Order: sequence, then structure tokens, then C-alpha cells
Amino acid sequence: MGSFLFLLLFLFSTCYSQNVPVIETFSASVREDLRKDDFAFQIVAFDLDNDPLTYTIRNNKNHFRVDENTGAVYINNPLDREEEERVSADVAVSDGDYDETRKTIYILVEDANDNAPRFENTPYTVNVQENTPVDSTILTVRATDPDSGPAGRISFSIHQVQPVEGFGMFAVSNEGHVTLKEPLSFNDKSAYYQITITATDGGGQLYEDPNYVQSSDTTAFITVLDVPDLEPLFLNLPTMVTVDENSPVGTSVFKVQARDPDTGVNDIIRYTIAETNKPDLFQINENDGVVSIKTVFDREELMDINSIVKLTVKATESKLDVNNIYASATATLDIMIGDVNDNEPLFYKCGEDSCTVSNTFNGDIDEHSSVGLSVTGLNIRVKDKDQGENSHFNLRLEGPDMDAFSVSPVSGTLETNVLIQVKNPVDIDYEEKKTMIVEVIAEDALIDRFVSTATVTIHINDVNDNFPQFAEEVYELSVHEHCLNGEIVGTVTATDEDALDVDKLTYRLLPESMHPFFDVFTENGTIFVQNGNLLDWERRNSYSPTLQARDSAGNIGSTVLEISIIDINDQEPQFLRDYKVFIEENKELQLQVEAIDADDPETVNSKVQYAIMNGAYSTNFSVDADTGLISSRGTLDREAIDPDLRGEITLNVTATDMGTPPLSSWVKAIINVDDVNDNTPQYLDPDYIFHVNESEKGIFVGFVRARDADQTEYNNRTSFRFTGSGQSTFLCGSAPDGDGYKGIITVDPDVELDYESDRKSYTLTVEAADLAQQSAQVTVWVEVVDINDTPPVFPDDLTMSVKENSPPLTVVGQIKGSDVDGDHSLIYEFVSTQCRCSGAWEPCVDEWFLLEKSGVVKTSPEYVIDHEECDRVDMTARVVDLYTEKGRNSTEGVVIINIVDVNDNAPEFIPVQEFFVLLAENIERGSSVADVCVKDKDSGENKISKFDVTGVDFASSTAGEKPTPVDLIFYADTKEQPDSDGNYIGIIRSHQSLDSDKKGKYLVKVMAKNGELSTNETLELITVDKSFRVSLNFDSSVVEVNKNLQEIRGALTGATKAKVDIVKVSSETTEKVQRNVVTVLEAYFVFPNGTALDSESVGKILNSQEVYDEYGVVLQQYGLRGILKSTFEPTENKTELFIMIGLIGGLVIILAVAVTSLVCIKSNYKRKLKAAKAMNTAATMASASQKAGPIVPGTNMYTRDGANPVLNLNAASDLGFDEDTSSGDQESLNSLDYNVDMTEKDNTMAVIQEEDEDESSYVEPLGAALAQRGRKKGSESPGVTIANPLFSSVDL
Repeated sequence: MGSFLFLLLFLFSTCYSQNVPVIETFSASVREDLRKDDFAFQIVAFDLDNDPLTYTIRNNKNHFRVDENTGAVYINNPLDREEEERVSADVAVSDGDYDETRKTIYILVEDANDNAPRFENTPYTVNVQENTPVDSTILTVRATDPDSGPAGRISFSIHQVQPVEGFGMFAVSNEGHVTLKEPLSFNDKSAYYQITITATDGGGQLYEDPNYVQSSDTTAFITVLDVPDLEPLFLNLPTMVTVDENSPVGTSVFKVQARDPDTGVNDIIRYTIAETNKPDLFQINENDGVVSIKTVFDREELMDINSIVKLTVKATESKLDVNNIYASATATLDIMIGDVNDNEPLFYKCGEDSCTVSNTFNGDIDEHSSVGLSVTGLNIRVKDKDQGENSHFNLRLEGPDMDAFSVSPVSGTLETNVLIQVKNPVDIDYEEKKTMIVEVIAEDALIDRFVSTATVTIHINDVNDNFPQFAEEVYELSVHEHCLNGEIVGTVTATDEDALDVDKLTYRLLPESMHPFFDVFTENGTIFVQNGNLLDWERRNSYSPTLQARDSAGNIGSTVLEISIIDINDQEPQFLRDYKVFIEENKELQLQVEAIDADDPETVNSKVQYAIMNGAYSTNFSVDADTGLISSRGTLDREAIDPDLRGEITLNVTATDMGTPPLSSWVKAIINVDDVNDNTPQYLDPDYIFHVNESEKGIFVGFVRARDADQTEYNNRTSFRFTGSGQSTFLCGSAPDGDGYKGIITVDPDVELDYESDRKSYTLTVEAADLAQQSAQVTVWVEVVDINDTPPVFPDDLTMSVKENSPPLTVVGQIKGSDVDGDHSLIYEFVSTQCRCSGAWEPCVDEWFLLEKSGVVKTSPEYVIDHEECDRVDMTARVVDLYTEKGRNSTEGVVIINIVDVNDNAPEFIPVQEFFVLLAENIERGSSVADVCVKDKDSGENKISKFDVTGVDFASSTAGEKPTPVDLIFYADTKEQPDSDGNYIGIIRSHQSLDSDKKGKYLVKVMAKNGELSTNETLELITVDKSFRVSLNFDSSVVEVNKNLQEIRGALTGATKAKVDIVKVSSETTEKVQRNVVTVLEAYFVFPNGTALDSESVGKILNSQEVYDEYGVVLQQYGLRGILKSTFEPTENKTELFIMIGLIGGLVIILAVAVTSLVCIKSNYKRKLKAAKAMNTAATMASASQKAGPIVPGTNMYTRDGANPVLNLNAASDLGFDEDTSSGDQESLNSLDYNVDMTEKDNTMAVIQEEDEDESSYVEPLGAALAQRGRKKGSESPGVTIANPLFSSVDL
């Protein structure tokens, strides 16, 4: 009845039970650019009972928060898809009645274009040879964008190139390959280029912008390397140089210079002479290009080339050019061989075709030939091979008849024909000398030792020499000009030695051209004026007619009449020409004017006096009255002349003779004073001050004015330029300004003045220069007028520090921006913060700092700063200039705030193991027994921890005993360096060897100390005592066991799953029993939980079929044959036991003596009996062990096929096989000393009394049984045919 009521109550309660909430949402998608407090997704849940639901959410990084009433999820800590593409959140919904329903929601983080492309491996610097082909790739830039889709696809473009002329020279592909589009040139173009490359993503959603595009810039620096591709260039090579003949060898003639126009290579130039019209005269130094004389030469031997040696000079670069040749260039150098006066004049006898040197000549002449007639037949020529002045020579006569002749010419140059003329006809008289000799001397005009002599022999021709003779050779007569016709001039008569010719002489006036003026009466020799009007002294002041007297034979004698025309003053002075002279200013004028008076110069009629008539500038000149030399009174100055006259001065010069009456004339002397650039431009003002606004390109600054006093435009044209500083900032042009010029100063159109720079004013030196570079300088002060156009400057590398846990409103530091504008007002605004938490950067969850408008940074009163949470905060702030007039008014910057760690966290122990297991037997002094590890949230020195053992207790394994303190048998070593996670590790070591008999555990109290903070931890060290030592028998030698020790340990570990600690390997083979080799391996089988296996447990494990199949076979191969019982017993003081053992020992000795004889007699019988008993016993145990077939006692064999070959470890029957058996048999018999239940039915085997048998004839019953079993099974079960079982005995 009670059971029925209970069932009814259960069903009733089930009907009224409420439903639990169900969460439908299992996933959501959230875009990563959602800001804090933005809606993320909705948790959809319901409850069939319509109970009000309460929502909670948990996630690793606190990304989300949920409205506990609505289930709307909002962003708490922004997401970053690039760090986590998927996050999970544990959601719980509760209806308030039952345990809350939990579910994990997986949130897919959708990408937003929140990352700009980032260039890799910047900066980019590359060297490019100038001959790089167009379209070659010279650089590859790489950029990455962690965004996905179009927002992660990057394209490249060139934004800017410096210099700007190189903008079209480069192109960049979307793969980032920068290629060359125009040829480079190191010399003709820029040698350096700076390329600004922009990486732009494909755009994507970011916040409210559906296609927000991000980009970033980087700069590539390209250096153009010059390559040798140009031929050498000769420098200032003249068309001709001169060197004198006979100059010594090695004389330098000219230094040829050439340079490599590849200025970036600047190869060494080698010089050679490629070609010449006269070899071996000159040589050139290969290295410095000096042309020098190789062989002494004579100019006169080089006349076939006009004394000009042509050299083709070759300049060759010393290194191979880009075409793998040695670039070279040639130029022609003409060397004129200068003449040296080294040759004497020589005489030559010339024929029709040629001349030969000769010093003797022959000629002839009629006797009494007239003066000036030349000796015929000579053909004399004089030559001087020298040149110019060096070829000038003088001629003279010497010899016995030198006075009768003269030489013509008396001097010559280079070469001339020589004539011997009659000088004294009287001396040439055939009747006196038929042959006359003279010597012609040719003497160098400069060097008197250069003399040549030619001997001339003159043959005299005989003629009739009786002629009429005049008393005088010359008769001087005179007559007034313009006299009457027929006026007698004079009478001249001749005589003739011939008597027949007395009074028979007739006279004639010659030449015929003289007859219009004069004539002679033929009979008496009277000379009269034929036409007086033709006699004009001004035209001709004398006449020299020849008067001939002819005798009857026709012989003629003659005399010369010198008829002088007497002047009368009938001619006024006449200037021969107009005078127009050009003279440069700054020179003194010397102008010779000349007026000729045709009157007789020997009279005052022709004497002329000069004067300058008064006029403009006439006082600046004077004239010598007698000579007519006009001189300026000092140097002439063009600038002193009226500019309208254009430098022309006109003087009226008069010439007056001294006759009666005086006659005069005048002429204009026009003096053109040429302008010389002798005036320096002069500024009209001593200095200039201008004011100009900053930030305006090309703005006009002001004028400077200068005037040059020179009167010609060529000389007074003035240009302006800057000297010194300012040339890169300002421009100065020139323009006419009245009678002067003005310099127009403007700001360079490419430059903006910046008041905020170091240059608030400029002191310019403006030079006004004419074409002759005569210049004047003036100082121009340009004051830059400040306008507020420069953004304020946020300080760079601003770093502050604050200790964690600082009180609220602690002043951390102050931002002190700057503004170069003179009038400014700066305030500071907070932008954002980024926190470095656990080594990762993320937006700060809590704003730990406040920024005041004054720039003071303070700690927030709402939050506590914790270094262990975040160790650095980067605050982005901006400085704003309230007075900005032009341009950007703010600049953002980053303030790095380092959170300084304080030691506010004690070390925390990190569990290494729940406990440690000690093999007490193996512990020695200094042995490591345990490890401890601590972490400390602090950093630096604040996290360094040291370990110390403060106490040790021992807890016995005996139930009910309390732990008792013991000595500090353990101590702690601290590793100096932390591990890779920054944790410090301590090694617990033993001060001494431990008592291997103690059973229990040590409780070690360890303290980790950091400064004043410390933490304690208790370690459990569980001991494994000797009772768990297991001995294993091997029929292999110690050497073999040790050799296979690693494999044996592995097999034992795999079988037992315990840690195998081998403590000893020793030999148990005795001299008495040599039949089997026995090695004992002693080991502990310990589990990590502190438990250990004893011999019985190890035997049970190895006895299982599956363990044997996998590991038993292996161990058998290495010689494992059995497990000995653990012989360890706790040490107790049992005196009674020792007494009884002694008595029993004595009794055994007595019995042994008595029984020995019986054993000898019955040994053979007993062996057979024992074998029979063994077979019988095996048959009776089959049902007890639940196996078909008899069991062989003391072995691990069954008679049934397929039985477990491992020893039946439950068997404990003693069959009595203990008489003088082998050690293996003895172990088997000793293991049966206890009555052990072998079956579930409590069947017990009878104990068989041990009997001694004769060892020599003893047959092992166990072996016999196994052999019998082997014969039954045949080859089907090879594992049971072995002579010795795997284990001899096991006692659990």
C-alpha cells in the first residue's frame, strides 16, 4: 500500500511541473567595426510557461553584454576579425524556477575595411644603372591588407616623384612591379629619384560608409648609377700652338686635357698620338697629356708643310665601357714651328727656272754710263731662310771700285733681287779701267755675325767720249710765278774739246713736255718763259729740264737746269680733309690737323698758324698754333657730354698763313667720344625694407632701383641678382625705369615663406651689374609677416609613466604642444586610447585617464589602474589652435603612458603534481624529490620569487596516526632564470638519505617569497618502502640482462602501466648448482598516484592472456623465468622467535643426519612416486580452476590445449618436491608453503611432505609433466613445449 501511494504522488508532481526555457539562437553574424554599445544580435528564447526570462552571456574577452530582460546583445569590447574570425559566447536563460538553460552561440565575425594596406620591408632603396632598358622592372614593392574580399585586394599607384621632371619616367603595376618608362641619364637627368608609391585597397564597408577606401604611402629611393657610355671630351684644345725650332728634347709644348663625361665613373684618360704629318718630332705623356719635343728640328727643313706639324691626339678611357670597348676620342692639334734667327743671308744666281747659291758674279756696263744705270747680266738674289724680322738683312758694297757703284736695295726681307748701279760715271772710264770689281756684303739686321759676301766683276764697254761739256752739271735759275711770257730766265752755254765744234753747238731743251713752260734759243742757249700763267709755285715750285748741246758730229752734252719758281702769296691754307675721330673715353685726345699752304714753304706765305674757334666744349681742348696738334685738356669723359649729342663734339679749327695779306681757312674736327663701361650701377636708395605675408607663393615683394651713368644702352643696361642667401627663396627680375633700371623682387612661385620656420626675416644682398659685371650691392631686408597658417605641433615621442593603483586624479604628465605662429591659443582634446593587454593591442575597455583642455593627463576617478591587466596605454589626442586663420587647425599625436608595476601581487603556486612519489631507497643527499612553480602577475624584479622549506611533517600510513614534525630534511633550490612563461621554479632536494623502511608520506611546507609578499604551499611526498621491491629471475647472465635492460624495462612498463625503477641487477648462480645461470633483477613498480605494485600484483598482471601475448613473449625471449616472493618484513624485536628458530635449526640438523641414510636408499622409488602423485593432483584440480585438462602443480601448464601458458598464480599446493632439487625447483617448492584458495569452491589440495632425494638421479617432475603435455599437444601449441616454465613460483 505504501508503494502505491508513493507512485501516485510522483505522477501528481510530474503533471504540475513547469517547462524550462528553450534557446533557439545557435549562431549569429557580427561585423567587426561595430562600436561599443552598438547592437550585435538578438538571443531568441521562449518558455512554454510564458515565464519572464532573464538573459546572461559569458565570453572569453568580454566582447558582448546582454540586456538581461530583452536578450538584445550589444558590443562591449570591439571585435577584430583579423584576430578571431569566429568567437563563441555562453548564453544562459532562466525563468526563475529551475536551473538556467545554457547554450553556446557561435558568432561569425564579418569583415570591415578597418585596415589600411601596410608596406613590407620598407624603406625601399635601389640602385639602377643608367642604361637599364625601358620597361625593365627596377623594384618590387609589397603590401599586405589583412581584410578580406575587395578590402584586402591592393592596387599600387605612383603619387609623386621628386624631382617632378621624373614623374613620367616610372610606372607601377598592381603587382607592385615598378618599371622604367623613359631612359635614365646620370648626366642629362637627375641622378636621384624619390618616388611616393600609394597602396590602395578595393574599398569596403566601414561604419556608415559602404565603400570606404583605405590607402598608405611609402617612399622608394632610386639612385641612378653612371655607366661608361660616353666618349672622352677634350677641354679647351686650341687650334694652334707655337714652339721654336731648335728647342731641346723634352720641352713641353702643350698639355692636352680631356675628361670622362661620365661624371659618376670619371675614368682615367690615357693619351696617345694617333697620326701626324711629321713623325717622331713630338711625343705625348700617356698619363698627363703633356705634348713635348721628341727630336730637335729645324723650321727651315719643314717648309714643305709650311712649318706646321699636325698632331691627331687620341684620348682613351682606361676601362672598358658598356660596349666592352675602350672609349676614345680624337682631336687635331696644330703646332706652328716658331722661327729662330739661325740662318745668314745667302747669295743666289738665278736662272729662268732655278736659283743656286753662288758667291761670284759677272756683268758689264758702258763706260761713263749715267748715274743709276744698272750693271747688266748679273741676276743676283739674296735670301734669308728665317722668317719675319729674323729674315731682315742689309746690303752694302766694298772692294776696290766700291765708290763708282751703289747697291740697290740697301736692305731687304726674306729675299730680294740685287742691282749694281752706276754711282760715279766718271770713274767708269774704259780708258782708265777695262774691268772693275766690287764686293756685295749681305749682313743680318739683328745678328751681325751672320754675313755673306759676293764678288762682282764688272766689264767696262768702250764708247765715244768727246762730248760737249757744260761748266756746271746743274745750273740754278729762278723766276716769279705768273710772270710775263718771254721773260728771260738765264743763258747757259757749253764747250766741246773738238775744235770743229767751236761755235757750232746747238741747244735744245728737253724733255718736250717742258716746252709749254720754257724754251731755249738754239744758237745761244738763252732760256725764256714760254707761258707765265702756267707757272704756279703752288702747283710746281721748280722745274728741272735738261739742256742739250749737240756738236757737229752729233755728240751730245747735257746739263740740268734747276729753275726755281719764286712764290708770291696767292694761296690760302687748305685743310687736306675733314677730321672725324673716334676715341674711347678716359683717354687723352691727340689729333693732328694739317693745313697746307701752296705758297713757298720757305717764306712766310706758307707758314700756317692754327687756332680753335670758341664753341661748345672748345675750352676742353687746345691746339698747338705751329703744328696743329689738338690735345684734350685731360681725359675725355663721355658722361660729361650732353646725352643728346650722343658723344659727339665739334671743334671749328682755323688755319691762317703769315703772308701779306694773310689768308685763312677753317675745318670741322668732329670728335666722337665712344662710351666705355667705366661706371658702376648706383642704387638710388641706400637700403630697402619690405614686408611680405607668409604662405603666398610668387607674391610681389618690392622694387630696388639703380642707375648706370654710362650713356649707351649696352653699357648702362643693368641686371639684378641675389648674392649670398635668398637665391632659392626669392626671384629678382630687371625692367627699365626711366633713365635707370628697377629690380623686381618676388617670392619664388614654388616657395611659401614660413614665419614659423627659423627664417622670420631675410637679409638679401641684391647686386646690380652691367654687362661688364661692374656691380653695386644693396641690402634688402624682407620681414615675413606672420599669419596663423601653421598647424600646431604635437610633441614627438611623448612618454609618461604612472604607477598602478595610483589615486584618482593623479597628475600623470602634461602635453605641451607648440605652434610657431606668433598669435595662437592651444587646447587639447581626447581622441581615443589603445591598451596593450597581455601583449596584444586592443581598444581600452576602461578609460583610465582623463585629458584636460590644458593638456594635463590625470588618472580617472572611476577606474583603478592595474599593470597586470594592461601595461601600456597609447592615448591619441589632438592639439587644436583656436586662432588658426588658414589651413588645418589641429594635429593628432600619441602619448605613450607606461603603467609602472608595483609589487602588489603575491606569488601564486602553479600545481605541478598533486603529490610526488619517492623511492626512499634511491634518495641520497642532494637528490631532487619535487618541483614547485609559482607565477607572479607583477613584472621585472617585482616578480622574482625565492623558495624556502619552512617545515616537514611525516604522516604514517598507519591508520589513526597524526602527522608528526620531523627535521628539515629537505631544502629548496631556486632556479635563477624563469621559464619561457616567466614563472619561477624551485627544486626540492633532500638533505640526507631517507629511511627506506618508513611507510607514509612527507608533508613539506614550501614558502615562495617575493619582497614582502609570500605564499605557502604544502607538498605531499609519498614514500614507497622496501615491501614493494619485486625480484625477477632471468636465466641470462648479468651482462646480457644489462645489455637488454632498456627493452626489459619497456616491456615491463608496457605490461604494468607503471613506472619501473630498477635498483639492482645481480647474479644468483651458485657453485653448487651449475646447471642454470640465474640473474635477479630487483625493481619497483610505481604509479603516478603514489601506489606501487608488490610481487603478487605484478604476477597477476603478467598472468593475464592479453598481457602475455603482447609482452610475456618478449620478456621470455630476454630470459625471464619467474618472480620471487618479496622477503621484506618490517623489523621487529621478537626474541622468542629467534630462540625457536635456533631450536628448530638444531633439530633439523639432527633429523638431517638420521634421514640421510633413508634418502639414499629410497631416492629412486620416491622420484617415481612423486611423478605419479603430480599427475594425479593435476587431474583433480581441473574442475577447481575451471579449465579442461589436468593442472601440473607448481607450474603454469595445463593439459588442455589452448590453456594459459602463464603460471596459475593461485596455486599454493605443496607437492613435497623439496629434496635436494635445483634452485629453480626449490623456489617452486618454497612458494607452496601457504594454503591458498585456488577455486571458488574452496577446493584445497593436500600438502605433500617434502622428501629428500638423490640429486644426481633426480628427474624434475615439472619438466616431465610439461614434456608429457607437449607430447599430447604436438606441434599445435609450441608455447608449452619448453622445458622450463615462464615462472617457477609466485607468492602473492
